[in-house]
Amino acid sequence: MSNVNIKRVVENIRSKTTIYTPIAEVIVNAIQAVENTNIGQGSIKVVVKRSPQIEIDGSLPSIQSIEVIDEGIGFTDENRDSFDTLYSEYKIREGGKGFGRFTCLKYFKDFHVDSTYFESGRYRRRRFSMGREKEIIVNERVSDSELNTSKTSVTLALVTNSFLDKRLSTVARSLVEKILPYFITKDYFCPEIVLTEEDDSNSIVLNDYLREDFAVIKELEVDENSFFLGQGETTHAFYIRVFKIYSPKNKVSKISLVAHKREVIANPIHDYIPEFFEEFYDKREDGTNNLERNYIIKSYVFSQYLDDNVSPERGEFEFQKDNDIVYGVSQSDIESRAANLTKKAVIDDISIRIEKKQKRILSYVEEEAPWHKNIVGSIDLSDFPYNSSNEEIEALLQKEKFKREVAIRHEVNVILESKNIENFKENISDITEKISESSKNDLIHYISLRRAVLEIFRRSLEINVAGEYSSEGFVHDIIFPRKKGSNTLEYEEHNLWIIDERLNFTSYISSDQPSGRKRTEIPDLLVYDRRVAFRGDNESSNPVTIFEFKKPGRDDFVNPSSKEDPIQQTVRYVNSIRDGKFKTPKGLEINIAINTPFYGYVVCTLTEKVKEWLKRDKNFKPMPDNMGWFLWIDNINLYMEVVSWDKLLKDADMRNKIFFQKLGI
Repeated sequence: MSNVNIKRVVENIRSKTTIYTPIAEVIVNAIQAVENTNIGQGSIKVVVKRSPQIEIDGSLPSIQSIEVIDEGIGFTDENRDSFDTLYSEYKIREGGKGFGRFTCLKYFKDFHVDSTYFESGRYRRRRFSMGREKEIIVNERVSDSELNTSKTSVTLALVTNSFLDKRLSTVARSLVEKILPYFITKDYFCPEIVLTEEDDSNSIVLNDYLREDFAVIKELEVDENSFFLGQGETTHAFYIRVFKIYSPKNKVSKISLVAHKREVIANPIHDYIPEFFEEFYDKREDGTNNLERNYIIKSYVFSQYLDDNVSPERGEFEFQKDNDIVYGVSQSDIESRAANLTKKAVIDDISIRIEKKQKRILSYVEEEAPWHKNIVGSIDLSDFPYNSSNEEIEALLQKEKFKREVAIRHEVNVILESKNIENFKENISDITEKISESSKNDLIHYISLRRAVLEIFRRSLEINVAGEYSSEGFVHDIIFPRKKGSNTLEYEEHNLWIIDERLNFTSYISSDQPSGRKRTEIPDLLVYDRRVAFRGDNESSNPVTIFEFKKPGRDDFVNPSSKEDPIQQTVRYVNSIRDGKFKTPKGLEINIAINTPFYGYVVCTLTEKVKEWLKRDKNFKPMPDNMGWFLWIDNINLYMEVVSWDKLLKDADMRNKIFFQKLGI
């Protein structure tokens, strides 16, 4: 009689088991039962029992129960007592943990046994269920049997906490992968295992998956199939066998760690070698992929070390995933070594994928991110994801760049802290070269971004498909975001360099926002026709510069009835600043002297109408390139220019062209 808190035992089962774990456990017990008889190879039948409820969409009804029938030794008194003992050592030589049956209650509501066995000179029949409270065996009945042969039926009834695949072929494939070691062990003949519907239809022989005439699973030859891991004098031997799994249906290549002929853990190989991310294909005679013969790779790892350290539930191992200081060998150590040996089995395909990935990364750097040329030429690209996006490549290269910058800073600190002048002289050249390379990458990045900004700016000045120009707001935001100022915006966040490089480093910028104490002091301007004012240090000798943007293609502001005359708007703004009506973002008076210079710029499209207006009404003079006009208003120290959007773009292009050419972008 047992006395076990079965509910707690089941609740404490670790989550890495799946619904196929208990089914495989029962099948393995059936295999062992057959092995203990003298009937030869024997056979095992796995019957799926479906829900009587018909699915609305006409699909297969769900599988509710699994019955495993074998012709093995049966539940003799000895086997029965072992079943009734938690952590029984009865099958310890076969790798038994005395615990596997409890995983059945994690995924199925009921566990029933009906067994005929030969004992004490006669055949007996034992029937019982597995309890869920204190007793492991409940409702036991033992009687003489009418049969004259041993036979056991174990039923896992009513699926809970999970679901089984509906298609019989899918269930078969999952079970084959779970117990594959029984089919491939040298000099061992596994009993025939047949998966079938309750009415004996659609029978599938699991053993056939590896037979040449069926060829759903094929073993690959591996030149090097073993490796050793350990610390000091304690090393452990590991062996691998590599298989093609055809028609995998969205599965990925995996490394399977095996204990006592049972798969315990299976993890993706692409965690270690990214090129295994996609499935593979058999080749036709012309070398092209046969898309009808797709497969994944599954590598099975065997070792006494794995047998000795598997958990009772067979869902994981006792050693750690990484950096195991107790056992000395971790799961990732084993999987990493196995992955590299597996790679050799399909090296031709992997080499092609590695080359493809490298070309993809180099192409991205060449065309999109030239600032990474120095980095990409000196790092190992093998850890980059296969078919990675531009964003993934950039993130990994930035990570490498940061790692190098940290290393450089550390080296600099070491040199500076050294009291030995000879060490300083010896190392300074090398560290200076590293600093220069890092700075060069930053400069390339910055210049490349400028090129992208200029291309966006160029597009903003073109007519769209509707025959319209971009709004003032759109082009304004490219140069400097509206409703922003130097107190809320870093210099890297604007593109005032398009107008003048000096504008990158001004200390006070106001864009489309009040600069005074009252909104009534702001010039009465219409949508987006706002100015950008900038200045260096708040000293009376520093000039104040004002910008006015007008929508590309627009020239109605020159009409006599217009209230948006940008020349007069700029003059009024200058006078307001001179009169002390505006303050800095910190609330300080803007220091203005009688001789403080002012610069005013209006950016617009220089139509013939605008040119005539500037010449006749405003007395402006044309610039030599005819792409701008200028005027000196001496009474308020204001120098004004009216320039075209095209000139703004052309001048910015010209200033940056040499950098683009040098960088090959």
